Amino acid sequence: MGPDTRIQDLLGIELPTLLAPMAGAVSSELAIAVAEAGRRGSLPCAMLSTGQVRAELARIRQRTARPINLNFFCHHSPAVDLQWEMAWRERLSGYYLELGLDLKAPVQSTTRTPFDGAMWDLVVELRPEVVSFHFGLPDKELLAHVKDTGEKIQSSATTVDEARWLEDAGCDTIVAQGYEAAGHRGMFLTQDISTQLGTFALVPQVVDAVKGPVIAAGGIADARGIVAASGLGASPVQMGTTYLFCPESTIGSGTSASTEESSAS
Repeated sequence: MGPDTRIQDLLGIELPTLLAPMAGAVSSELAIAVAEAGRRGSLPCAMLSTGQVRAELARIRQRTARPINLNFFCHHSPAVDLQWEMAWRERLSGYYLELGLDLKAPVQSTTRTPFDGAMWDLVVELRPEVVSFHFGLPDKELLAHVKDTGEKIQSSATTVDEARWLEDAGCDTIVAQGYEAAGHRGMFLTQDISTQLGTFALVPQVVDAVKGPVIAAGGIADARGIVAASGLGASPVQMGTTYLFCPESTIGSGTSASTEESSAS
């Protein structure tokens, strides 16, 4: 049995590697460079306003006509618990004193916004080739609207049950996110960490459980990992950490797409 090239054929990409949409680390520059190298570029949108997404994708479209994925979160925003905040600060107070830090200083945080009607309007306007989600999928009405636009739908599964759930809900492609994957765990049907498998254990189980193409993610950073994932039935692989070494990554640059001001915002 040869390699599964369905995603390459579907998107018209030359190589079976996808850029992971890493919020805060990927901007239009990295998406363009990856796309122009024959892979699928991605733009993480959870930390961007609608105006920033529009501006970033405009930059991408000016410099490449290759397929691009817009990625969104589907989480429920947590409520701020001031008592819990103070409890962990008190627990770490010794380190604050040792380092000369103000125990009462505000903690800087970034806001990650779940996919909503405003972002759906933007998807309709911008028509990316792929719309991907993390932490499950948006509600049925919003998802149906996205599918009506004709874009391919992708989401992450960390278990076989999540993969089956995503396919039943209408996902065209599924990312099998192994335990090695950095950043956000895409868990959404369970919070039990003991259910999580390594990439090369999870991938063949997901491949056997669903009909659509499966993307392997987690701990894959070179040709050996790509070949191993392909041998287990994955279509392409999605790589993140290895791209952080690229000069186009915003890591270490002091800027990110989420902090750039756009006249369109």
